[in-house]
Amino acid sequence: MQVMNVLTVDSLVKQYANTEVVHGVSFAIEAGEIFALVGPNGAGKSTTLRMIATILRPSAGTITVAGHDVVRQSAKVREVITYLPEESGAYKALTGRAYLRFMAGLYTTDADRQAQFVSRAEKIADLGDKLDEKSETYSKGMTRKLLLARAMMTQPKLAILDEPTSGLDVINSLEIRKLVRQLADKGTAVLLSSHNMLEIEYLSHRIGLIVGGSLKEVGEPKALKAKYHVDNLEGVFEKVASA
Repeated sequence: MQVMNVLTVDSLVKQYANTEVVHGVSFAIEAGEIFALVGPNGAGKSTTLRMIATILRPSAGTITVAGHDVVRQSAKVREVITYLPEESGAYKALTGRAYLRFMAGLYTTDADRQAQFVSRAEKIADLGDKLDEKSETYSKGMTRKLLLARAMMTQPKLAILDEPTSGLDVINSLEIRKLVRQLADKGTAVLLSSHNMLEIEYLSHRIGLIVGGSLKEVGEPKALKAKYHVDNLEGVFEKVASA
């Protein structure tokens, strides 16, 4: 049985004026798969994620999400994806519950579906009575759980998560990782970017190493460690980046 890719990126290019920052990147992600895009700062990771999320327009190449082209069918793509950037926050003047209700209203005008989305998000966030307090009182970990619950409430086909545990302590990071795993277990394709190699190794089914705007290597963590004769992904990253 042939498996349909949720995300297909083919020969993707992004150019600003005379500078090309993403050079012919290609990869694909299946339903329920967690794919990590790894690379140094300035390698083109966030630019690639923003093109997939329809925020930036590709200079060349194609991106298809659940059969929809991100340029020609961007509205359709936005209906089936969720994007959680590294520097994002909730509306501080709203309670956590009010924030989830507000966001549900942006996804659909159907009252029953809105209630379903909010109920699902409340369970995912698992913040108890804190949902009735303003998000300005939340710790960074609580805010991140609220945002991830918002991202998961619609059960998207593709979740794009940029540094989902950035700045969190060990306990909060573990909780966020469990939520990401749950998201994939329910069939969502997850595109993840992180500088935490232990996190990448724990979460990802496959990784792509991007250096200088080019995708240098793609594979399963175990296979890549064996290929480069190293004990961890940091060793893989070092060898690929310095090649």
